[in-house]
Amino acid sequence: MPPFDPASAASYPAVIGCDEVGRGALCGPVVVAAVYFDPAVLPSDLLTRLDDSKRVPEPIREALTPLIRQHARVAVAAGSRALIDRVNVRVATLDAMARAVRRLGLDATVLVDGRDPVPGLSQACRAVIGGDRLVPQIAAASIVAKTVRDGLMRRLASRHPDYAWERNVGYGTAAHRSGLAARGRSPHHRLTFTRAYG
Repeated sequence: MPPFDPASAASYPAVIGCDEVGRGALCGPVVVAAVYFDPAVLPSDLLTRLDDSKRVPEPIREALTPLIRQHARVAVAAGSRALIDRVNVRVATLDAMARAVRRLGLDATVLVDGRDPVPGLSQACRAVIGGDRLVPQIAAASIVAKTVRDGLMRRLASRHPDYAWERNVGYGTAAHRSGLAARGRSPHHRLTFTRAYG
């Protein structure tokens, strides 16, 4: 069942939701989206289709992303492979979240999926474990971030065909690890995640 009931839309607060995609991947950036809307005025057919991006099939994510952009304020930021290697993926993720939230230019409470609130924001920020099934704006952010990052990794796959990124979008599947073992790392691989293939 979808987690958000349009009949309860008025009970969901108007907040900024923030989520990341790619934190556990072996390569590429971590991508963050920050999304703001008032659930009470979001089209009900859109609200009912929001969910954790991992639970939404790719064709539906692709269809939902432009609708979310049409009906909400959306900002996207990324933590690069180089930044991840320099400061670690957690710090790179929180930095990207802060930049995405600031790009919205809104003075609204921020709710972030996971355990870590974003430091350094001027507004209130709270972490929500399992937030992409509890907060519709976080679910929307999850969908946008995944669509953006998956699209990027599939474009990179055409230039680096040995790692099956068109299927695994940079995560450590058997095909990806087999490519690493055979060809070594690409410029997009996180050194701190792939030391065994150095």
